Amino acid sequence: MEACFPCLGVRKRRVRPLPEEATPADPRHRHVAAAARTFSFKELAAATRNFREDGLVADEDAVLYKGYLKSVSQVVALKLQHVADGRGSSEKYNSEFLAHALKLSALRHPNLVNLIGFCADGNHRILVHEYMPLGSLEDHLHDLSPDKPPLDWSTRLKIAAGAAKGLQYLHNKGMAYQCMRSSDILLEDEESHGYHPKLSQCGLVELGLLGPGAPLHKQYYGFACPDTFMTGNLTAASSLYSFGIVLLELITGRRAFVDQAAPEDRTIVRWAQPFFKYRTRLRLMADPTLKGRYPLKDLERALSVAFVCVKQDPAMRPPIADVVTALAFLASDRSS
Repeated sequence: MEACFPCLGVRKRRVRPLPEEATPADPRHRHVAAAARTFSFKELAAATRNFREDGLVADEDAVLYKGYLKSVSQVVALKLQHVADGRGSSEKYNSEFLAHALKLSALRHPNLVNLIGFCADGNHRILVHEYMPLGSLEDHLHDLSPDKPPLDWSTRLKIAAGAAKGLQYLHNKGMAYQCMRSSDILLEDEESHGYHPKLSQCGLVELGLLGPGAPLHKQYYGFACPDTFMTGNLTAASSLYSFGIVLLELITGRRAFVDQAAPEDRTIVRWAQPFFKYRTRLRLMADPTLKGRYPLKDLERALSVAFVCVKQDPAMRPPIADVVTALAFLASDRSS
């Protein structure tokens, strides 16, 4: 099937890489301190008006509230962890929480949501992140309201390229998602440059063994990498597989898992396999809302990147650096 694709051949044209680390002069970090701050539970309760229900912005696999912190003059997102056991039996959990919070606070990249601070007050454990007002990529791909226009082709490529850079940074730091999803890519409005993607810090774990019997939640269906699910081992290659699923979502507008579809079409990878066999059918995979407004050659190249990311054999998946280079090329302005 590879013969149908230019298969990452776009690397031949060099693209100037972005710096891996965010610099203090980066305007996206003007509100972020060099190290994570500690907040009292009272301060966070005041920021969310005692965690009122109308401030709840996500509650599936992360209890997330929106609030305004006066001490940092910033709207923030607060992720509530499991409440620690106040009887002293939670000492191991407390140390794990603090170690995780400090590790997250050290992550700084233009394509990564920053941890502002955390709360370890009494038996409360809360992470405080910068708030992304435009929501997630999932919000801009599926079930759009009539007044929300679909993402255009150029925007989709820029989101994919930025997300890949953020994922490369995480891999270099030994971190990844158990299962990356379109809801993990958050968006902000960058003046005159359109949507800017940042990867959520919620759900990040260290690369390596996830532990025996790690459950596969329903919201992971369609995104989960087969080798991680079978072995419990999260590798850079298995993390890249999930990114490939998200890339297919971006290109096709189709959900990663469609429960109502025929069994052979429920996951986006199985649905896509017949199209990958014939180059002449690739244009049929494009999101119908694009209405044909994309260069066919770029569509084929973007699909070739997604295709190699979701290879069944982990050894056949490319290094994340190759994916970053290919998507950076496609997202660059080559009109001049």
